[in-house]
Amino acid sequence: MVSLYYFRLSAARGGRSRDRWGLAFVLPSLAGVLAFYVLPYLDVIRSGFGRPMTGEYTGLSNFRQVLGNPAFCLAAANTARMMGVSVPILVVCSLMLAVPLQKGIQGGTWYKSGLLIPMAIPAASVVLLWQCIFARQGFLNGLLHLFGIPGTDWMNTGYAFAILVFSYVWKNLGYSVILWIAALEGIPAEIHEAARIDGAGEWVIFFRITVPNLFSAFFTITVLSLINSFKVFREAYLVAGDYPDESIYMLQHLFNNWYRNLDVDKMAAGAVLSGAVLLALVSLFWKRWEGK
Repeated sequence: MVSLYYFRLSAARGGRSRDRWGLAFVLPSLAGVLAFYVLPYLDVIRSGFGRPMTGEYTGLSNFRQVLGNPAFCLAAANTARMMGVSVPILVVCSLMLAVPLQKGIQGGTWYKSGLLIPMAIPAASVVLLWQCIFARQGFLNGLLHLFGIPGTDWMNTGYAFAILVFSYVWKNLGYSVILWIAALEGIPAEIHEAARIDGAGEWVIFFRITVPNLFSAFFTITVLSLINSFKVFREAYLVAGDYPDESIYMLQHLFNNWYRNLDVDKMAAGAVLSGAVLLALVSLFWKRWEGK
């Protein structure tokens, strides 16, 4: 009994020691996040309730002004539509590609490399490619001209939204596929083998075994895809400038224009509203995932 007591005591001390070492390794990163992300964002929240230039407290005046701004309503609607369309397409398409790649199809290594290439291409190069294809004098209009079909400036029409969705999916597809493959590798092969012995088909195995075991990965990939959907602004801005077609006028365009006009109070209030909505979406998704 005495030896067991000393063993438990030493184990507890060893656990506390490991915790202290782990905290020591994590502390620099936590300090960086606190200094460069948390504290500045708290200052943004403070600025949302006042006039940053004068320090005057204005209450909810900035938020009412932002919510009543037609440009903010348009940008918020376009951003929400972008997230609602592109994220499900990315999640579903990446999963459909990850399943056969994880099973080891012929040439799978080359397919994985090809899917990851868009991530290594700078945004400016992607924009140059889109301009070569979709500009008024671009490749697509030249191809249509061969068939007698009049061309158009695709990035300044309603088609710009579809092009932007395609750009987002194309650039982030490889990253999501790799995450899905990692999650699929974590499912024991014995479960699939037992289901096949019981006579289950591939579709039954996929929906009854594979998908339920991917819920944790589904949450992570969806949240990362939501965050990455905010980054399509670079392509839209470089292609069409400060004021693109209304279908791709995003919140980032609006914040950029406010920044150029030094409307810091509007920027702060808009950032707080956007952050609150995004946090609410992630929290709601997390609660539903926990329930399942």
